[in-house]
Amino acid sequence: MKNTSVDFKNQVTIKLADAKLQDALSRLQSRFVEGRSAVISEIHDLQETRDAAAGIRDRVLNDLEHWLLQFEQQATARGAIVHWAESGEDVNRIVAGIAAQHGVKTASKSKSMVSEECGLNDALEQAGVKVMETDLGEYILQLAHEAPSHIVAPVVHKNKEEISDLFAEKHQLPRKTGIAELCREAREVLRPAFLNAEMGISGGNFLVAETGSVLIVTNEGNGRLVTTLPRVHVAITGIEKVVPTLEDVSTLLRLLPRSATGQSITNYVSVLTGNKAKEDHEGPEHFHIILLDNGRSKLIGGEMQEMLRCIRCGACMNHCPVYQNIGGHAYGWVYPGPMGSILTPLLGGIEKSPDLPNASTFCGACSAVCPVKIPLPDLLRKLRVKQLENGMKSRQETFMLRAWAWLSLHPAIYALATRATARLLRLLGGRDKLLHILPGASGWTDGRDLPAPAGQTFREMYQQGKRK
Repeated sequence: MKNTSVDFKNQVTIKLADAKLQDALSRLQSRFVEGRSAVISEIHDLQETRDAAAGIRDRVLNDLEHWLLQFEQQATARGAIVHWAESGEDVNRIVAGIAAQHGVKTASKSKSMVSEECGLNDALEQAGVKVMETDLGEYILQLAHEAPSHIVAPVVHKNKEEISDLFAEKHQLPRKTGIAELCREAREVLRPAFLNAEMGISGGNFLVAETGSVLIVTNEGNGRLVTTLPRVHVAITGIEKVVPTLEDVSTLLRLLPRSATGQSITNYVSVLTGNKAKEDHEGPEHFHIILLDNGRSKLIGGEMQEMLRCIRCGACMNHCPVYQNIGGHAYGWVYPGPMGSILTPLLGGIEKSPDLPNASTFCGACSAVCPVKIPLPDLLRKLRVKQLENGMKSRQETFMLRAWAWLSLHPAIYALATRATARLLRLLGGRDKLLHILPGASGWTDGRDLPAPAGQTFREMYQQGKRK
């Protein structure tokens, strides 16, 4: 998927003016925010569980090579073939090679954000392999030629009417409006893809080192069909997804579905281990696992390593006021929201995503709900510091930051400046006591009015209160 995050500011303006998108995004509150709140309380030892989950992830990241090699050893012992990919282009080359090796012309695919990261579908089509997305949301996007806007609910930006029109156009069938009818129509179209696919492609939520297993969690039966019906199965995931044991997975699964979709557990939890045995009724004859780096290993041992704890639940974006107002496409790459504002610059280059580290209010909602306690605001702040150190901030912003720093080191001048500013803003607020235009910072007032201050600083009001 092409990285267009450099166009973030322009996209934000467009998305804020999109009435249909704004209506669609309003569903985030009921579906994900309230849904999570309703089930997260089922975990009576929530903070201890979050600590344990973060500890599991840190244990792996602090010795990643060991756990990856153990996973490879166990997976290979059970008949799987493990491939190592340094980049997305390597993933595409490996999958195309597997398809050619086995004479594959048709592939069914379960939802995989890593495959979006690599642009796998386009690469396979160019190699002569027809790919069918089978997750309902991803299938809708494939028909519409659009990218996902959310890592868990990829089509959250579309409403039912848009999907009805799309199905009628692409399927050449009478337009249906009921959700159940639309789902049935999709099933009837997708069923031949499941039955005829020669290769299945999936992601992997976790890699289990002790058994060499790939674990995926889904709410649709497509994931299980994709991984068990075709004679070849290819699972693609990032190197950071490994966990030591199945017991560790059980801890993480207490948090993942509750944080992602507001469910105590997903409909399907599939543990995929090795090739199909003679006595098995289902499963692939050939099981390939591709482990993607694509910049992840550079984060190991550095100040941004904590970002690799991420288990891709999407809770941070569901609760983020920025994402709630602009959706996922404005971020310009696979990963939107707070986690994307960090991952995209880290994996794709901060110079290509100059605005994303600043796409945050620092309200802290993202870190408060993160199941593995990633300090997202702190990591965003570190990226901003890196931008400043690398001279990537505008002259105006650099001047203002330096001026603020200088004032902070001179309390007497700071007090005079704040008193003068409070009185000036009070005058600018006028009779309605609202700032419609903020000199030198119009970005704050282009889309909102700010309340004017009372004309006094906090210190002045505090001293008056003390005298009274």
